[in-house]
Order: sequence, then C-alpha cells, then structure tokens
Amino acid sequence: MSRLRIILWSLVAVIALVAGALWIVGDRLVAPQGGVRTSGVANIGGPFTLTTHDGKKLSSADLAGRPFAVFFGFTHCPDVCPTTLFEMSENLKALGPDGDKLTVLFISVDPERDTRELMATYLESFDPRIIGLTGTQEEIDAVVKAYRATYQRVPTEGDGYTVNHTASVYLMDRQGHFAGTLDYHEQQDTQMRKLRRLVEG
Repeated sequence: MSRLRIILWSLVAVIALVAGALWIVGDRLVAPQGGVRTSGVANIGGPFTLTTHDGKKLSSADLAGRPFAVFFGFTHCPDVCPTTLFEMSENLKALGPDGDKLTVLFISVDPERDTRELMATYLESFDPRIIGLTGTQEEIDAVVKAYRATYQRVPTEGDGYTVNHTASVYLMDRQGHFAGTLDYHEQQDTQMRKLRRLVEG
C-alpha cells in the first residue's frame, strides 16, 4: 500500500472517530441525565392528582391550557424552600397581570409531616397564588419520578430527619410539556426572561 493511501485511510479513521465523539456529546446534550431523548425535549412531567393546602383535589388535567411551575420541597426545609418560594413570590409580583396566568405548585416530599393544614399555615408567608400540594407517599413518589426529581430522607440528631431534594423549579408550558428550569439562586432577571417566555408562549 502506497504511503499516500495509508495517510488517506488514517485521515478517514480520524474523521470517523471525531464524528462519533460529536454524536455522543450531542446525544447527551439533547437528553440530560434522567431525561429521554425525544425530538430534543426531555421527557419530564406527567399526570398526577394531589391534595391542595385548602383540601381540594388538583390534577394535571385541571392545568390544561395554563403554563405552570413545579417545585419540590418541604415545610421544615431550612433554606432552599423558603428562599425559592420567596423568589417565586417576587417573580409573580414582577410579572404584573401576567402573574395570574402562571400556576405555581409547591409539592411536598415530606407527606409524613406536611399535612394540608401545615402547608396552609406555611404558605401564608408567600404569595397567595402559590398552591401547596401533598398526598400519600405513593402519590408523591409517582410525581417525583415523573418529573425526574430526587429526594432523600436524612436522619438528624434526636431521632429527627431532614430531606435533601431537587432544588430547581420545573417550568411546564400550556400543553404540559417541559419548557426548562429555574435554578436555585439564579439571577432574577434571568428567571424573569424565562417566565415571560413561558406565560407569553
């Protein structure tokens, strides 16, 4: 085999390796960890029925045609939850009249302690448009799984416990499709751009 042919075959092999690497990287970017690659959109979200902090049943079907935001947390949370709920309260105010177009859901990952009565008392400190949701352990686990979220109960001193959980806010469009996230401690102007796109979309 001539030296020129060897060089050409070597170039072909290098190009194939680079193309394969780019395909793998692109595939991971399109399908984030825990998501499913479907036309570039992660498969996050799904049907649910839970109990609101005022004792009513709320299902995903009730949200049809409205954009909504989902945050998983618990009332005994020392920092992430109150900070996120305060930020969402400020965002709803900053949206002005468009704030009424967005449904914000606070889903407890601690149903053992988070009764609807406790959720109602806890949410008095935040925007009244935020809806607290709780349910049985099975109902909560099903929603957590559908949203590719995580939580873990962690023992503390004195036979108590805290809960580590996903800190992002999931944004869902009018069709109930995943539209992105608000990240913990993200700048408000960044959050507002995402929320305006969501409510205007």
